[in-house]
Amino acid sequence: MNEAVEVDPVSAPNGASASTGEAAREAREHPEIETSQHRPESRSDAGTSSDAAAEAEAEPVLALRPEPVEFRVDLERIRFSSYFARLSAVTQVVPQSGVGPVMHNRLTHSLKVSAVARVIAGRLAGQQARHEAYAAGAAVADDPTGAIIARLGGCDTIVAQAAAHAHDLGHPPFGHLGERVLDRVARERLGLPEGFEGNAQTFRILTRLDTLGRDFSGLNLTAAVRAAVLKYPWTRSRWIGVTAEELPLDERPRGVGGDPVNGAEKFSAYGTDAPEMESALAAFPDIAPGLQTIECGVMDLADDIAYAIHDLDDFARAGVLQQAAVSGEFRAWLAESEELARVSSAELSAEWRRPGNSLELLWRRLTRKDDWIAERETFRDAVVRVGGELRDELLAAPYDGGIESERAVSRFTRRWIEHLRSSIVVEEFPHLRGGHIRLERSAWHEVAILKFVHQRFVLERPEHALAQRGMGRVVEDLVLGFDEWLADREIADRAPRRLIEWVDESTESLFELRAQRPELLTGDTSDAGLRRQGRSRAVLDYVSTFTDQQAVATRDSMTGAGTAIV
Repeated sequence: MNEAVEVDPVSAPNGASASTGEAAREAREHPEIETSQHRPESRSDAGTSSDAAAEAEAEPVLALRPEPVEFRVDLERIRFSSYFARLSAVTQVVPQSGVGPVMHNRLTHSLKVSAVARVIAGRLAGQQARHEAYAAGAAVADDPTGAIIARLGGCDTIVAQAAAHAHDLGHPPFGHLGERVLDRVARERLGLPEGFEGNAQTFRILTRLDTLGRDFSGLNLTAAVRAAVLKYPWTRSRWIGVTAEELPLDERPRGVGGDPVNGAEKFSAYGTDAPEMESALAAFPDIAPGLQTIECGVMDLADDIAYAIHDLDDFARAGVLQQAAVSGEFRAWLAESEELARVSSAELSAEWRRPGNSLELLWRRLTRKDDWIAERETFRDAVVRVGGELRDELLAAPYDGGIESERAVSRFTRRWIEHLRSSIVVEEFPHLRGGHIRLERSAWHEVAILKFVHQRFVLERPEHALAQRGMGRVVEDLVLGFDEWLADREIADRAPRRLIEWVDESTESLFELRAQRPELLTGDTSDAGLRRQGRSRAVLDYVSTFTDQQAVATRDSMTGAGTAIV
């Protein structure tokens, strides 16, 4: 086990790997002949940079770490994508309030994830730089953690930032709620066994749906950036038929779940996109199957940190989090933890609103899936720390929009971000559920408890149920409405042009997959079945591109809701 340490910024100006695998990391799926608007004029898409070579000769330090031009091109392509801009109109968790500063949306969340990822990656890249300097004879001491990072494929700050920018592109309208509805409707109503998954949709957008205006699909990103968004590097069907008897839950990668009928709960590629996933991962031969690359692990941790901390300050500003309820839960568990440990899970679940019960249930979920790191005393210490800081800092006084209220929120956010991003562990041979990059034990428990506060005191509030039900109905109506439209031969050709084109492309890719990689297909693989699946996938692709407001407006137009009929 190796903990990351502070980095001398001079030793890691960019964090690009100088290893022999860099060419594989920079490889793109399609050759590019046209120049890119995001590339320096001195370098063509297919050429090399004479300016960079001259700078390297003039600056010996930079010779080991040249400017990662290819990765920066990827970052700018994502930033210029209409899919990225769309995130500004997709709710993160709490809708916009009239109180205080603007609340987070998916775009601002992604930018903050990117900021956290940049700092974490910078530290790791600095350690890699020290190792490379030692290997080149330019330093007297090696950095063992940097050596591990280099062996596993390297860490580049720009790659980590690009992945952080892209990680939420696949979120449909209404976020995780919309994701669940799309998945259910796809599998139960549209004959699409793979359903819908936001992470797989992100990869699909980057590699297939978005466009550069060239004669190929997708943004044609480097292998390193494509691999860095693969949080769950498998398909849903990979886990169909795998029972708990064959492989217990605690021996499976995080996110797989335990459903042998429907397959993985979370996954990063649909069957048609699996070859592209395999191509990206091939650039990292030392990363074992089921594990994330270093840069993907950085992005994933940064996402967890931003979600756990930045969303809490939204809840405080919106007045959703109440000190009495939160403190009551934490105090009750600390006072009665020994007694609660003797109560059955069924009894705890039946009375989950009783203070203390939900925290005990959280502990049991953690130890059931992650007994390799979960520890009762560390969990208790985390409850004390998180509960105390929520009570005495973030929720000490109701948020009123004033300067002192904003300072209290900012202090809480800054302190926790600094604490968590400096609690990183690098392991060459990790537990499968932990990954090469993870939080150290105490920080891991603290993040689990912070995320519990989201779930218990925000997402599960009964007053949200009515609005959530309405949002789910909007998404379901859109999917079934567009599917019915395409099925009507008399008016199918009047459907939105992009939707029609995506039906053709999705269907064609399924037939190609049947000819080349039939083992990746699921469901009805007859000609009629593949055409049905192609239409269904295109409908999901199309509906998932809407913002929250576009979804509501389109559904109203399609169903005639709110329209006066003359």
